[in-house]
Amino acid sequence: MNSEQVIEVKGLTKQFKDVKAVNNLDLNVFKGDVFGFLGPNGAGKSTTIRMLLSLIKPTSGSIKIFGMPLEKKRRDILRKIGAIVEKPDFYLYLSAYKNLELLGKISETDTSRNRIMEMLELVGLEKRYNSKVKTFSHGMKQRLGLAQALLHDPDLIILDEPTTGLDPQGMKEIRDLILHLSREKGKTVFLSSHILSEVEIIATRMIIINKGTARVEGTVNGLLNSGILKVTVRVEDPARTLSLLNASRWADSLESHANSDLFFNLKKEEIPALNKFLVESNVPVNALIPMRSLEDYFLAITEGKE
Repeated sequence: MNSEQVIEVKGLTKQFKDVKAVNNLDLNVFKGDVFGFLGPNGAGKSTTIRMLLSLIKPTSGSIKIFGMPLEKKRRDILRKIGAIVEKPDFYLYLSAYKNLELLGKISETDTSRNRIMEMLELVGLEKRYNSKVKTFSHGMKQRLGLAQALLHDPDLIILDEPTTGLDPQGMKEIRDLILHLSREKGKTVFLSSHILSEVEIIATRMIIINKGTARVEGTVNGLLNSGILKVTVRVEDPARTLSLLNASRWADSLESHANSDLFFNLKKEEIPALNKFLVESNVPVNALIPMRSLEDYFLAITEGKE
């Protein structure tokens, strides 16, 4: 993991009258991260993103981006950020090309034909460059929003629900684009999404917040491999194996079985011991698969089971 911090948030709080939308939030994003920003509806995700982009001011706490305080270096910081917050807005009666050209000139960005077409090709809209945006589907507008966010070659990309309204193919294309930006271009991506399976595939680190407060933060692999895991053990003789297990200390860990698959709830450190027990009991083990989905972990955290 790169130790260079791109985002450093400490004690971030936002109060709206009687509602504390964000409450003493700390988070750390490092260079090259695809950082999953997760939480249930009303957890404070959008409010946090708006504070990161200086669209609203915090009640208290501090935000540093690229090592600079946001309240003092706002212009310098925002020049190096590309963002989509909710749905992007465009001039509907202009073409995709003209929209990028106009918006690029407003933000003093390279608006050469090569640059604009490069961005449209990156998001799969190069064949519709001359079409008016009013003819675009919601998903196509999302992609055009990504092209706009990337036009000035930002170092940090903040995406708030970027796959909203996309079909499975469109979601895959956005996922592949995020991976390309991270792995090939060295960009840092801050990704808020409710589609947990997508985050699980592409994120390197993540935070889960609930009621405006951080619950857990760390690497995706590290967090998903902590606590209780669902473990599938595939054996050749399930009847004999079940008989052995029911007379052993593993009986309480056995959740269910189907055909030759036995399903356990185990701590990570218990998995080798179970495997050793089966081998020493002359049980042929064809597969042993520990698995914990991000959805399982997310629900355990947000529903207070961990």
